[in-house]
Formats: sequence, structure tokens, C-alpha cells
Amino acid sequence: MSSETQKILTTDGIPLEVSLKRSERKNKIKAFLLVAPLLLFLIITYIFPIGSMLTRSIDDKMVTEMLPKTYKAMEKWDGKELPSEEVFEAFYFDFKNLVEEKREGKLSTQLNYTKNGFKSIIKKLRRKSKSFEEGNYKEQIMAVHKRWANVEYWRAIQRRAPAYTGQKYLKGLDMYKNESGEIVSVDEDRRIHRVLWLRTLEIAFFVTLFCFLMAYPIAHLLATLPMKYSNLLMICVLLPFWTSLLVRTASWMILLQQQGMVNDFFVWIGLVGDDSRPEMMFNKTGSYVAMTQILLPFMVLPLYSVMKTISPSLMRAGKSLGGTPLVAFWKVYFPLTIPGIGAGCLLVFILAIGYYITPALVGGASGTLISNQIAFHMKSTLDWSFASAMGLMLLTGVLAIYWVYNKIVGVDNIKLG
Repeated sequence: MSSETQKILTTDGIPLEVSLKRSERKNKIKAFLLVAPLLLFLIITYIFPIGSMLTRSIDDKMVTEMLPKTYKAMEKWDGKELPSEEVFEAFYFDFKNLVEEKREGKLSTQLNYTKNGFKSIIKKLRRKSKSFEEGNYKEQIMAVHKRWANVEYWRAIQRRAPAYTGQKYLKGLDMYKNESGEIVSVDEDRRIHRVLWLRTLEIAFFVTLFCFLMAYPIAHLLATLPMKYSNLLMICVLLPFWTSLLVRTASWMILLQQQGMVNDFFVWIGLVGDDSRPEMMFNKTGSYVAMTQILLPFMVLPLYSVMKTISPSLMRAGKSLGGTPLVAFWKVYFPLTIPGIGAGCLLVFILAIGYYITPALVGGASGTLISNQIAFHMKSTLDWSFASAMGLMLLTGVLAIYWVYNKIVGVDNIKLG
């Protein structure tokens, strides 16, 4: 026998070590092929859209591609005084091409995002440029409108030169870069996005709190009642899922209006006078009521699934050891339900922070959330890059809250049953 260990061979004469490696590689390939459809689904429906949003939120090539000669001529401009004749001439020929391609409207829209007032002067330039004579373009363009002689408008055009920018993220926080390149806040009377972010967090927090306060006794009742009664009550909890979200929201609009059933009931019991009915529509009150009712089942179900696993004998044991029912509940029962509380609160909060339809219909100006602002820019202003930036900011905020929650409570403590 040689000094080297004799290799063990399979019945096919292949070394056992090689055969095991081949078998292991085949098993890995089979496992990958099994999860490949799910991986592809996640890439197409989740990773690719988020990547596309990120690209769109920082992509600012549109203006650069529409005014290539202008930006080439602006490379030598210091931005202190009006550009030279060379820049005006380059801008004229770029603009002439856009008019021929019928794209000057897109240019005015994009530049108007940077500085208000571009739409009107570009429309006027389109009409007047048809009668321009060759040469001396600087004077002819400035004669169209006095804003063309304002250096700030040319600086605004220059600020759109980079192909990629983070300006949209600054705008989402009511900030911008001034002409000196410093990040500053907009005027106080124009700060709308910070208010929306704070309102979104506020409404999501209180809706989660209201859902928890209402769902806990309901889930406890479902878990402790006999099966025939708990099943009937569970159908009542699940009943809203069988009705369209739009229908439920419209129903609350009818109920909460000043001449609705809720106000009629308050007047009937003497809580308020007929001439002093409270306004519960198109404000935060409407958003709180409607969103709490709609999201309540998402809190009840995780709580119920955890409470159902808690043995009733634990409470009896706590009482037998000298604790009052309240002490036994707080020391024994409540800690065991924390996994369900964590799951329900996290689920409701994430759903509430991105809610759209209900705040849009019942919230009014003081009850709308950041999601409504995102939809507004997607459909009305067509500023998709800004909408993408705010969408990513919302996603980042949710992930940050999830991270904080994991540090404080722990995701491992979350249970859905």
C-alpha cells in the first residue's frame, strides 16, 4: 500500500470527492432554478421600478439635450453679468430647432421648475422669433421681454446644465441652491412640503394609535369568546374587506358631512346645537375617522392570532399568586401580546403613511398627505422627476422607521400568529 491515502472510487470509477462536488453543484443549480421565478418577479416588480425611480429623480439631461449649443457656449460664462452675444446666438438656434420639433413647451415647463416666469417669456419668444433678422440676437431676444435682460433667468438656465442633480430632493424639503451654490430654505410662506411630511407622520401615528386602542379589546374578545360567537364576530371584522375601498370612503363622506347621520345623532342627543354642527369633512378629522375604520382589521388580525395562542390558565395562575385582575393582565397577559402589537402597529403605520385615496376624498386641504402631493405632480404638473424624488424620500423614511423599530423593539418579536 502506498504512503498516499488510496482514493475511494464510485461504481463508475470516478473519485468519490469529485462525484460529491458534482452532486452538490447540481443541487445548487436545482435550488437556484426553483427560486429563479420568484427572484425574477422581485426584480421586475420591485427592484427595477425603484431603480428607475432613483434614476429619474436625479436625471436632468432633458434640458441639456434640448440646449446643447447654449451650454457649450455657457462654459466660458462666469454668470456675473448677462451672457455674451455668442450665448444668445446659440440659444436662438437651439430654440429654433425646438420650435420646429414642437418641443419648446417641454423646455418652458422644465425651466419653470427652476424659476417661475419662463413659460410666459418662452411663449412670447416663440411668436416673436419668427420675425428675427440674422445677427444681433442678444438685442432681439432681450427686446421680446424684459426678463430676458435679467441675468437671474440666464443663471437659472445655467443651473440646469449638469446631467444629474439632487435639486429635486432639496425641493422636497423646501430647500434649494441659490446662485452662490449655498443650500438655503425657501420663503416661509412657500414651505409646503415640510408641513406635508410632518402631517403625514402625525396622521399615520395617530391612526395607528387609534387602531391599537380599538383593536386590542376587540381581538381579546374574539380570542376569549366561544368559537361559535367569535367566528360570527370575525366575519364582522372581515366584512369591510368585501367592500370596495372607494365605496367605504364615499360612505364616510355621506356620514360625516354637516347634514349627515353622525351630526344628526349629535344634535339628537343634545351634544351640539343644530346651528353649530361640527365640520368633520375635508379636514384632519375626516382623515382620522375614515382611515382608522379602514385600517382597523389590519390591527385586529395580528393581535387576534397572537392572543389565540395564549392559554387562559396563565391569567388564572397570576390571580392565584395574589395579583389583582389588572396586575395579572399587565404583568402576564399584556407582555405576551407584544409580538402581535408590534406586527399590527408596523403594518398599520406603513399602510397609513402611504395612503392616498381616503385623504384625497375626505381630507381636504388640511388632511391630505405627502402621497397626494406625489400624485399631483405625476398627473398635473407632470414633474415626474420630483414625484420620483419624493417617492424615494417616503420609501427611505419608512425604511428608517423600520430600522429604528428594529433597534427598539426587535423585528424578531413580531408575530402574525
